[in-house]
Amino acid sequence: MMLDSNQENRPAAAVDQELTPGQSDRFKKQIEFILEVDKLKHVLRQTLLLDRSRRENSAEHSWHIALMVFLFAEYCPGTDVDLLQVMKMLLVHDLVEIDAGDTYCYDAEGRQDQTQRETVAADRIFGLLPDDQAAGLRALWDEFEARKTPAAKFANALDRVQPMLNNYFTDGITWQENQIRSHQVHQRMRPVKDGAPALWNYVSNLIEDAVAKGILAK
Repeated sequence: MMLDSNQENRPAAAVDQELTPGQSDRFKKQIEFILEVDKLKHVLRQTLLLDRSRRENSAEHSWHIALMVFLFAEYCPGTDVDLLQVMKMLLVHDLVEIDAGDTYCYDAEGRQDQTQRETVAADRIFGLLPDDQAAGLRALWDEFEARKTPAAKFANALDRVQPMLNNYFTDGITWQENQIRSHQVHQRMRPVKDGAPALWNYVSNLIEDAVAKGILAK
């Protein structure tokens, strides 16, 4: 949507009430939230960038998979999945890492209290917003975590595919550093079979090829 400075093309509310600092409590909360989530850019993941220069941050991860939603839309099972809903989930699902940190998917010890840590984080971070928006974003996060709706299943599938691609195309450096074996990767990627079955053969072939190349332990 193109923004136009001409008042006749602007929503009535915006014409009637120009926002100035301190004028609107709602706007202040929205600004506080958008400044707070900038911190996601500092949360580092295990995943390497493809050029291997550094680790990916969680904001980059969220952007990457949000882009995948419409690029891979044709692999979404069914025609009634709301892809905008999928994209929204992927843009907000990792915001809790601002407080909870990124928990490496193969870290069994760290995953024991992951749900508790992230739930507390969700309460605080989404709670910065006006009540209606806080409830909306929290509902997106809850839907993603529950993995019950077709939209959430597709979102979770893409969330698994993105780091898998980076791991494979950086010759499995992260897998090797953490002594990850192929059966662990297969288990981690299972949501793809449910949420985006058209991509499952591709994922399985990557795992098998990684083992054959010696970049993933059998």
